[in-house]
Amino acid sequence: MKSHPIFARAWDVLMRLAPPHEKRNRDELVATASGTVLEVGAGTGVNFHRYRDVRLVVAVEPEPTMARRARRRAEEATAPVRVLRGVAEALPFADGVFDTIVACNVLCSVADPVRAAVELRRVLRRRGTIRLYEHVRSLSPRAGRAQDRIQPVWSAVAAGCHPNRDPVAALRRSGFEVRYRRVSVGPPSPVRPHVLGTATLR
Repeated sequence: MKSHPIFARAWDVLMRLAPPHEKRNRDELVATASGTVLEVGAGTGVNFHRYRDVRLVVAVEPEPTMARRARRRAEEATAPVRVLRGVAEALPFADGVFDTIVACNVLCSVADPVRAAVELRRVLRRRGTIRLYEHVRSLSPRAGRAQDRIQPVWSAVAAGCHPNRDPVAALRRSGFEVRYRRVSVGPPSPVRPHVLGTATLR
């Protein structure tokens, strides 16, 4: 994983400036997380303070600057949080060990979203749930084409983020039943359309 220290530092600033509905969406994202939780692509740990009734949060983050900041936030979290370096496509866990998986703006930047979704399926318990909050390709053909055009530059400056991906399709291809609603986050941008919902094994 290439290091993106400037983006990592900018991320915390963006999160501090996030509009109230972004914070509400993240609160809802983790509200029903329970048991042993995996937060994949945890970034700088901005969700850690939101966890309440969980046994343990295991946070996986590949970017080194983000992982260091996440470890500092883990020390201040109410729930027990353990931060590890790793990638979603090759998770260092046994099969079926997590009750809940939280995927928050991560499938946009993984090298292979389908492979990552297969790994999430592998480590999720049979009756477990993925809580997802991901930005998605626009339903508007014109806006989708604009996302395609800007993707190379956007990915270069935004730590590999692909604004034109369809994470819901990747999860469905990997055997998940996905239920979600579409939400718009912040001012118009290539990553404004989001989905907020759940994925369970078929």
